[in-house]
Amino acid sequence: MVIGPAAIPTSHVSWTSARRIIRSLHPPIDLFEDIAEPEDWALLISAEQKTNPRLMETLGALDLVPPARRTGGPGATYLMAPFTHVSQDRPSRFSDGSYGVLYVARHFETSLWETMHHHARFMACTHEAPGWTSQFRELVLDVNATVHDLRVADPALAPALDPDDYRESQVLGAGLRAAGSDGLVYPSQRHVGGECIGLFYPDCAGNVVQGRHLDYHWNGHRVDLYRDAGSGEVYRVS
Repeated sequence: MVIGPAAIPTSHVSWTSARRIIRSLHPPIDLFEDIAEPEDWALLISAEQKTNPRLMETLGALDLVPPARRTGGPGATYLMAPFTHVSQDRPSRFSDGSYGVLYVARHFETSLWETMHHHARFMACTHEAPGWTSQFRELVLDVNATVHDLRVADPALAPALDPDDYRESQVLGAGLRAAGSDGLVYPSQRHVGGECIGLFYPDCAGNVVQGRHLDYHWNGHRVDLYRDAGSGEVYRVS
């Protein structure tokens, strides 16, 4: 069953100090933050490429973000990266991987459970040995957007919230994005009572600051511990 955009109500979401947890594989780049005017990026990137041919590998596909929806200044790298580094090898709930979605949780606990779930699936698929496996960084940011709302109690929306099957939700996401939606707000399927939002454009969020650095412990079956790398405190996940 295909869910039509007209069947979904919209709500204005204004969250302060929302959370996003990402892998700390590489240090953040700062080009998006150093250039104040997004409309100047294309020319400056073209000039920089003449001396730094690997620049586009770092920046990703800037053309995937319409110029009017780009964002610059402090923290902009974290907002732009999900939209400029996309791959159909990395689909998500509301995207087949051909376009980016910025996923944010309203509270830290929800973001923690969401990322632990996906990390555990990856570790299980790759048959990783138990241990402290990966480092993550917490981002604290504000969200301000009018989005389609899946938090309503409507059985017709259940397929888009299936915990494991993303086929319906990806069709819905593509349809809403094509119709001009800024994103979707929905109940977390990993943290009871939690709320998440998937944003189709980076300018729907702002005021990004880096929070804690976190380590996840994989016990061979699930993530059972996480550690605040700054304080050294370890927390058991029940």
